[in-house]
Amino acid sequence: MVNNNIMVCVTQQKTCERLIEKGNGLLQNNDDQLFVMHVVNENDKFLNDYSDGDALEYLFGITKVLGAELIVRRSKNVINTMVEFAKKNEIGTIVMGKSPNKKNPFEEKLRKKLEDVEILIV
Repeated sequence: MVNNNIMVCVTQQKTCERLIEKGNGLLQNNDDQLFVMHVVNENDKFLNDYSDGDALEYLFGITKVLGAELIVRRSKNVINTMVEFAKKNEIGTIVMGKSPNKKNPFEEKLRKKLEDVEILIV
């Protein structure tokens, strides 16, 4: 049986709950794992309008209820950090929020580096 591990990428508190719920709905069996991941540049705030502590508590609460694992990383290279995590944890699907820009260079870079991973934009 092939695992269908799911990685949900969260960026802003007001939108992350729906992304996490979408990712949870994609799990196909009890062996599949749900990872909720937030990676920020080392110099940026964790979430835009909230203190880091409040944001972590919010995300932890949602992920705990669903049995997901919350991953928080600070990195100089956000894309590479996500790609390494996806490969190491056999991610089959990545769930991301829709970008306000018509073209999303972040999404395009992920698709090029993770050709075998489905990237679902919600």
